[in-house]
Amino acid sequence: MSATSIQIPPTVRGLTTADVTQKRAQGLGNPPPPPTSRTYLEIFRENVFTFINGVIFFLGVALFLVGRPTDALLSVGIITLNVLVSVVQEIRAKRTLDHIALLTRPQATVIRDGAARQALPEELVVGDVLYVAPGDQIVLDGSVIEGKMTVDESQLTGESNLISKQASDAVYSGSFCVNGSAFYVAEKVGSASLANQITAGARAFRRILTPLQEQMALVIRIMLLIVIYMEFLIALNAALKSLNLGDTLQQSTLIAGLVPNGLFLSISIAYALGAVRILRFGVLVQQANAIESLSNVNILCLDKTGTLTTNRLQFDALHPLTISEQELAAILGDMMANATTQNKTGQALAEKFPGTKRVVGGEIPFSSARKWSAIALRSKETEPASARSAGRAAPRDGIFALGAPEMLQSFLGERGDPEAPQWRKIAIETRQLAEQGLRVLLIAHHPSTELRDAGDESVLPQGMTPLGLVSLRDELRPEARATLQNFIAAGVTPKIISGDNPETVAALAQQAGLKNTRALSGVELVSMTDAQFRDAALTTTIFGRITPQQKQKLVQTLRAEGHYVAMIGDGVNDVLSLKQANLGIAMQSGTQAARAVADLVLMQDSFAALAPAVSEGQRIVNGMQDILKLFMTRIATMAMVILSALVIGEFPLALRQASLVTLFSVGIPTVLLALWARPGATGRGTLERRLFHFVLTPVVVTTIFSLLLFYGTLVGEFVLRVGMVLPFSAEMIEPFFEDAVFTAQSTLTAFLALVGLLTIIFVEPPTEWWAGGDDISGDWKPTILAIVLMILFFAILFFKPARDLFALRELNGWEIGVAVLAATAWLFLTRWLWRRRAFERYLGIKVGA
Repeated sequence: MSATSIQIPPTVRGLTTADVTQKRAQGLGNPPPPPTSRTYLEIFRENVFTFINGVIFFLGVALFLVGRPTDALLSVGIITLNVLVSVVQEIRAKRTLDHIALLTRPQATVIRDGAARQALPEELVVGDVLYVAPGDQIVLDGSVIEGKMTVDESQLTGESNLISKQASDAVYSGSFCVNGSAFYVAEKVGSASLANQITAGARAFRRILTPLQEQMALVIRIMLLIVIYMEFLIALNAALKSLNLGDTLQQSTLIAGLVPNGLFLSISIAYALGAVRILRFGVLVQQANAIESLSNVNILCLDKTGTLTTNRLQFDALHPLTISEQELAAILGDMMANATTQNKTGQALAEKFPGTKRVVGGEIPFSSARKWSAIALRSKETEPASARSAGRAAPRDGIFALGAPEMLQSFLGERGDPEAPQWRKIAIETRQLAEQGLRVLLIAHHPSTELRDAGDESVLPQGMTPLGLVSLRDELRPEARATLQNFIAAGVTPKIISGDNPETVAALAQQAGLKNTRALSGVELVSMTDAQFRDAALTTTIFGRITPQQKQKLVQTLRAEGHYVAMIGDGVNDVLSLKQANLGIAMQSGTQAARAVADLVLMQDSFAALAPAVSEGQRIVNGMQDILKLFMTRIATMAMVILSALVIGEFPLALRQASLVTLFSVGIPTVLLALWARPGATGRGTLERRLFHFVLTPVVVTTIFSLLLFYGTLVGEFVLRVGMVLPFSAEMIEPFFEDAVFTAQSTLTAFLALVGLLTIIFVEPPTEWWAGGDDISGDWKPTILAIVLMILFFAILFFKPARDLFALRELNGWEIGVAVLAATAWLFLTRWLWRRRAFERYLGIKVGA
């Protein structure tokens, strides 16, 4: 535990080290949180014991038992390799996730041996006294013993209303302090408390399906139904024709392999590894779908403080109105010295202006909804309230408020009248300072010392006197300008939503390079109709003096208009909007409340890390979409060819031949396409429509060509052996039927492999000529890969041991020429149909390429 500095009231007494030891011995200690990721056994079980893996392993064993060890080895070997790679990669991700969890656990401030210390939740015991300030998480259930605060219990109740807490009120783990501060005693630990569930839940491994994964799950379910139906046909065909058991098992294994079980797994692993990779940029992923969300963002909402700026406020100047500068400095010093809680503004002023301890008659902490704080001070505790209220108090006694000038205006009486000379002077000076990018606050006074804290419903007495203005300077982050420009260049629209003066925010935004700095204030938004609010949300870039509820409504409105919204925040006032956004992003130095609800955490407090993270997200999604196109084309083609051939009566491929086609058209390319994937926006239209456009044409053309080639080759073999004697009788072709089928299967294998390799080029078109199924990429690496694999495939055709491994016949020049000619015809016809949108036009479907 590390020491920390807070003021401990005399009435607050924490436990001693001896007390803690005794309570732990009694079993009253808070246990460690549950594991934040899956165990090694769970990883192994989820990757190995899947339905499809079980079916293929069973069929592989059966093939081995009927004397087909090579077929068994190929079918089971590929699955084993996939499982091994998956397990290794997920273990790497688990180790990184576990390490991150150790670094990002919430801490509590506990009173031990008369001093305040930082402690992890598992170091606490029943009876510990804990201190919470704005933004702190309440980590154990207990009761308030000193102080007053408002808490956000939305994590527990789902209600966004703030709850006031004071002495004897119950507090619950998982809630957060928003305003004020308090000491509470821990009463429940372990399973009786919600803390362990919530702290582990923020970073625990969860199988949250992304949209892409949901679509893949649907594809797998549909393919599973098709495979079950095809397996039934295989079994029925075998029974009716009394087929060889080994051939039947081989066909069953081939059909079972049509279920793209590895595709769904590869997407999950890609996201897990992506989370590990973007950690290098200082971005921690807390939700599995965050990487995909990054690639979809088109509006980025961010707060000025802590995002555009460093959140290190510097005092600029005092601007007295009705008293001297020295008197104003002394009042500010006393206000800061007697306040029980301080935000960044209070800390900057406290460093500049030392003060004297006074008698506090009441305090209203700063609220992001009100935009002001107040404290009642008096010199003599015995002085009657009536005397002070009548104005006979010392000049430095009374209620002192500090906040946004426009938010305090209504309490200034006639001086707050927009036409009053005093207020016009305040408004002009405030605007001039704000246009310089300065944060401007008004100090106002009232002689009464009666002040009641009613949370966000608190009010000040009428007739307050403006004493002066104080200006503070925000430090712009050095990387802010370049980062915003990168987002704009990527098609992301930034919107700055802040609690500060709109002119101040607009000036800083201009310094950061934003051109459209049209600004609106929260006061203006209040008076708008729903339609006006929607238009303002869409067209305005700068929002100032915004309450947390308005910030939430802005995000809701943008999402309702179809935008994919990311929200960056670091304070409790950002929690509502972080929850509402498609993607919530928090700063590591921000409050525990913000970090707990965020999908991403910027570990180095720099939103510049998001630019490479967005690129990484786009790269992963683009790579997975390319892989998906290859998978879907291969699976649909094989299913259609096999199903059509079954109807006609002859199985077109052997198991090992299908494995070779899969290896060349999907197995090797998908690994490299994932590595070579480029960042950038995805193509036009939805993923489903892009897939439909890409997959339909080659599946139809390939199926027709495959059937013509297979049965054409078969007929050609018959003609070569017996001449043009039609129809062929069974007696005529029986002596060489199996050899003819072997030749036709080998020729079809060559055609399907060539077509699969050409499809790789169409997935990533290097030039305009190849564009049709997808947009031009300009990347030649997939094309070179396809050429190299073609050369390797022809080497297999001419190398006898390799041919025997994949059950291929030695093809003569005519047979190879037929396969190459068919692949060439397929190339031109498929390209022409793609470019004409022939099938979409026939079906009456509008599809964006």
